[in-house]
Amino acid sequence: MKNKTSKSLSARPAFARLVGTLLLAIAALSASAIAQSPADLASQLGPNVYIFDPSMSTSQIQATVDSIANQQLSNQFGTQRYALLFKPGTYGSAATPLDFQVGYYTEVAGLGASPADVTINGHVDVYNQCFAADNCIALDNFWRSLSNLTINVMGLSGCQSSADFWAVSQAAPMRRVNITGANLSLQDYCSAGPQYASGGFIADSQTGFVINGSQQQFYVRNSSVGGWSNGVWNQVFSGVTGAPAQSYPNPTYTTLPTTPVSRERPFLYSDANGNYSVFVPALQKNSSGVSWSSGNTPGRSKSISDFFIAKPTTNVEAINLALLLGKSLILTPGVYQLKDSIRVLYPNTIVMGLGFATLVPQTGKPALTVTDVDGVQITGLIVDAGPVNSSTLVQLGNSRLRSLADRFGINLFCDHSSNPSSLSDVFFRIGGATAGSATTSIEINSNDVLLDDIWAWRADHGAGVGWIVNTADHGLVVNGDNVTALGLFVEHYQKEQVLWNGNGGETIFYQSELPYDPPSQGAWTDGKANGYPSYVVSNSASGHQAYGLGIYSFFNQGINIIEDNAMTVPTTKGIQINDVGTVFLNGSGQITHVINGQGTTASIANDGSLNPVVLYP
Repeated sequence: MKNKTSKSLSARPAFARLVGTLLLAIAALSASAIAQSPADLASQLGPNVYIFDPSMSTSQIQATVDSIANQQLSNQFGTQRYALLFKPGTYGSAATPLDFQVGYYTEVAGLGASPADVTINGHVDVYNQCFAADNCIALDNFWRSLSNLTINVMGLSGCQSSADFWAVSQAAPMRRVNITGANLSLQDYCSAGPQYASGGFIADSQTGFVINGSQQQFYVRNSSVGGWSNGVWNQVFSGVTGAPAQSYPNPTYTTLPTTPVSRERPFLYSDANGNYSVFVPALQKNSSGVSWSSGNTPGRSKSISDFFIAKPTTNVEAINLALLLGKSLILTPGVYQLKDSIRVLYPNTIVMGLGFATLVPQTGKPALTVTDVDGVQITGLIVDAGPVNSSTLVQLGNSRLRSLADRFGINLFCDHSSNPSSLSDVFFRIGGATAGSATTSIEINSNDVLLDDIWAWRADHGAGVGWIVNTADHGLVVNGDNVTALGLFVEHYQKEQVLWNGNGGETIFYQSELPYDPPSQGAWTDGKANGYPSYVVSNSASGHQAYGLGIYSFFNQGINIIEDNAMTVPTTKGIQINDVGTVFLNGSGQITHVINGQGTTASIANDGSLNPVVLYP
C-alpha cells in the first residue's frame, strides 16, 4: 500500500507539468493569431525585425541600418540576429542615397511581390574584413542574405562607387535581386590584398556584368547576367541567361542551359492593402532565367494567419502543437534552445526562419524532423549541434522504414516528384558558435527531396573545435531516391562528407574542404584506403549525375595525411560525373587521385593548381 501511494503521489507532478505545458502551448497558439495591421505583425515578429516604410526619412533608416551593421560586421559567432524588411516603395535618392553594409546574421529583404516593388537607390554591400593592413579577405563572410528587391547603384565615392559589392563566402545567398546602374562585384577589389573569397550562391536574380574576381567557386542558378569575369577553380551556372559557355577546365566554367528541377524559397510580402502573406513559388522543371521576367513569379499565396509565429522563448511544445493543428511556422530571429525536436507532420507545411533563426538541440534529439509527405519547405535556418550528440540534426523521412524498405525491397516511400519537399538556405554547424557534436547533419530518407543552397560545416575555428571535440561523421547522407542538390557545400567532416546511397541522385555544384585536423593517418582511414573520399556514391546506388565539383585539402597538423581518392562512384551504367577537380590549398599530405584512381595528385608540388577530370567514366 505504501509503495502504491508513493507511486501515485510521484506521478502527480509529472501530470501537472504535462497539463501546464499544454496550457502554455494553447495560450501561445492563441496569442499567435495575427491581425492584418502592420503594427500587429511588427509586434509578433519581435524587436529584431525592422520593417521600413518609404515614408520614413532616409536619415532615420540610415541610422538604424548603420547601427546594426556596426554591431554585426565582426560578430561572427554572436547570438544577435536581425531581419531588415523594406515595404514596397523607393528608398534613397540621387541626392541622398541609402548606402549600407550587411554583417553577420542579417537578412535584408524587400516586402514586395516582385523585386521591382522595392527599390533602393544606393548600395547594399559586403566588403572584405581586414585583419591586418595587408590581410583583407572575404573568406569568413558567412551567414547573411539579400533578397527580393532592386538596387539602383549610386552614391559613395572613389573605388567603392564603382560597383555593388557582395564579397561573401558560404551561407550568404542572393535571391530575387535586380541590380541596375553598375556592375555587381563578388570580390572587394578596393581593399588591400589578398582579397580572397570562397564561394557563394545567386538565384533568380538579374544583374549587369559580374566581376567574379578572386571567388574560388560560385554557383548561379536561374538568373540573367550581363557577363562574367574570371574562373579560379569551379564556377557553375544552370539556367542562366548570359552565362559564359561551357569550357571546364580552362576557364573553369560548367554551364548547363537549364536547371532540371528547382523551386524558389517562400518569402514574406505585403499586398496593395498592406496585408501580409507568404508567397510560395511554384515548382519549375527544365527552367532558365528569372521567374519574374514576365510579371510576378508563378505560385500561390498563403495567409499570414496560417502561420504560428515563434520566438526564441517559445516552448517547443507550443511549436509542435501548432504544427499538429495544421499551422505552418515562422521562426523569428534568435537562438532556439530545443529540448525536443520540431516535428513537421503534414504536406505543404512551411518552416521559415527570419534573420537566420538558429536551432540548437539540447538533448541529443534531432532539431527538426519531417514525415514522408509532399511539399514541405524548410528555409532560412542555421542548425547548430548541441551539447549532447545527435545522431542527425535534420531528418526527412523515417530512417528505420528506409532501412526496412532497402533490406526487403519493399516500396514504403512515396513518389513526391510532382511536389517535392525542399530545404533552401539551410546551414549546419558542428562547433564554432557553441560546443557540440552530431553524427550526421542532414539525413534524407524521402524520395525526390530538393536541396537548394546548403552549407554543412564542421567548424575549423571558433568555440568547441578539435578532433575529439566537435565530432561529426557526415554532412549529408542521402538514402532517398531521385534527390537533387543545387549548390551543396560540405566541409571538414571526419568521414565521408557526402554519402549518397539513393538511386537516381543529381548534384549541380559541390564544394568541399576535407578535415584540416586528422591527428594521424590511422585516425582518418576507412579501413580499405587512405582517408575518406569527400563524395561517395555507394555501390548499391543505380544512376547518379553530378556537375561542377571542387574538393580541396589543407591538412594543418604537420602530418603527411593522404587521401587516395577525393570521390568514389560505382562503375555501373547510369553514373556520369562532369567537371570534378582537386586542389592542394596548404599544409601537408596529398589527394592522390580525383575520382576512382583517375586524375593527377594534388600536393605541395602543384600548390593552388586545379587537377581536373572532365568526364567520368
